[in-house]
Amino acid sequence: MSTEVARYTFDSREAWLRFVCAGLVTAIIDGLFSSILNVAAYGSTVSRLFQGVASTLVGSLAFEGGARTTALGMMMHCGVAFFWSAIFVFVVMRLAWVRRVLASGYGSVKVASVYGPFIWLVMSLVVIPLLLHRPPAISIRWWVQLLGHFPFVGLPIVASANWVGSRVRTRQRDE
Repeated sequence: MSTEVARYTFDSREAWLRFVCAGLVTAIIDGLFSSILNVAAYGSTVSRLFQGVASTLVGSLAFEGGARTTALGMMMHCGVAFFWSAIFVFVVMRLAWVRRVLASGYGSVKVASVYGPFIWLVMSLVVIPLLLHRPPAISIRWWVQLLGHFPFVGLPIVASANWVGSRVRTRQRDE
């Protein structure tokens, strides 16, 4: 285990597969989580959720933009999922200690329990406030998002990227 982890070689095909899988899985799972939460717990709509995402770029007029700003918000959501997936794949490909943790028992859970909340902290405390030009509102919804980013963002990124990597490695060994 440790010699394979230590002697990791960069494979661009593997990185690409990890990135695509992690981005797609995360965009879908987090999109479903956010949509269900927004409708069931907050009494809003899926369209309003993604218009809210779009409003970080186009302002409050996003809520009057109908399907166009809903689609923009969905594209932004997917872009963010792919961005954080790319960061994770880059880190995995470069840092042996992260690969060692991933190779340990419950490794994906360990890494995701840090990475998911980290993503929410960066997005909510840095990125969104910079775009909106106002400080974050720390409320119960903020805490729900912080906790939800472990199973619905961190785990999909980490587990899917790790799964793809292990499948590629197994296939390479078998050849």
